[in-house]
Amino acid sequence: MIDRRKVLTGAALTAVSTIVPAKAESMKTDPSTIPDFDKWQLSEKQWKERLEGEAYAVLRREATERPWTSPLNDEKRLGVFACAGCGYDLFSSESKFESGTGWPSFFDHLPNALGEKTDFKLIIPRTEYHCARCGGHQGHVFKDGPSEKTGLRYCNNGVALTFKPA
Repeated sequence: MIDRRKVLTGAALTAVSTIVPAKAESMKTDPSTIPDFDKWQLSEKQWKERLEGEAYAVLRREATERPWTSPLNDEKRLGVFACAGCGYDLFSSESKFESGTGWPSFFDHLPNALGEKTDFKLIIPRTEYHCARCGGHQGHVFKDGPSEKTGLRYCNNGVALTFKPA
């Protein structure tokens, strides 16, 4: 026998997960401030040719890599962390910290580096951020960071980043 309450709950959850994301905020960064913004609006075919496996899944399909798998989690040198999709500089190594989450974490980003939108994939709204130039998904930002200045923790997928030593 079908339980009416379960059917209605399932229908409501399905509706929320498919309708609400359509109302997500667009990029908050003005594209005219981003160098070569127009050159990085590639087709899905071009992205698939440019990126491999997990990098494509994370950057273009908003997947999440397994924690503790990225060598960038242990990167301690001075330099810049850039988008693995287009090479745009996103974070200074000076803002990186050990969060204990298994993903590279930062308490601040470089100016005009990121765009944000609200993500409802887990039903509870979260703030997803992406590269302001190519739109590649990077991770989520949380309000539990160590810096008194920002109070934020940018929890980044390591496969979505490259490191440029100083």
